Amino acid sequence: MGDLRKPFFWLAVGLLAFVVLVELGANLVGGAVPSPAGFTNALPGDVADAVDDLDAEQRAALNLLRVGNKPPGLGIPYMALVDILLLYTIGLIGAALIVPERIQGRAQGVVTLVVSFFGCLGGIVMIFTALGLTLLMIALLLAFPFGTIAYFARFAFFNREGASVILFLLLLLKLGASASLVAAQQRFLQNTGLVLLLLTSILANVILAFLHGLVPRFLVSITDGVGAIIVAVLGALWALFFLVGAIIAVLKVLRIDRALKTS
Repeated sequence: MGDLRKPFFWLAVGLLAFVVLVELGANLVGGAVPSPAGFTNALPGDVADAVDDLDAEQRAALNLLRVGNKPPGLGIPYMALVDILLLYTIGLIGAALIVPERIQGRAQGVVTLVVSFFGCLGGIVMIFTALGLTLLMIALLLAFPFGTIAYFARFAFFNREGASVILFLLLLLKLGASASLVAAQQRFLQNTGLVLLLLTSILANVILAFLHGLVPRFLVSITDGVGAIIVAVLGALWALFFLVGAIIAVLKVLRIDRALKTS
């Protein structure tokens, strides 16, 4: 670490921290947008005809559903699970520049154990949340006419353009962070785990962008849910990998301490 170019390293840390902040705040700008005022005119013909057949009470319920708070897209916020682990990994390298090696060596395993455990737990919850929402959307879409109407009112007007801008910004930030790490120390390329984690983060970005552009707008909420499931699985697997490594590290420290006490 002696020849580490610190300005580039801290730039990478800052870029990745900004990535996480953008992802966690993406639900404010990158989710579903309110359905248009001419809602019926924006629907496919058979769905619009079904809306016309609703009675006054059903129309009132539909209007409440249409103008209510829209569920945000899950894919972009879910990427934070992977990127928090990435930021944590690089943060450990940065901690080595500040914290004495003896203290860091003992604390790193315990902190990683806690972070990875909650990462695994959160990843599992996120997988089932995204799976449940995706299955609900598919069920509503196929339950013609009332379920289909509810789906279009609630999910069909996904802000694909806004999500595309966010995904492009995130990709630039991740590539910038990767370049900054290489500029800080070329030997980072020899850290297989770090390189694979960076590639996973970029891959999640590409998968979401692909799924958002693959289908017509009214289906993007569903493909976003599929993307969220994929991202959550990737994040949970990485958290599990960290957890196993942390358990091994903690056991080694305990074994060394026990050996020192007996000697």
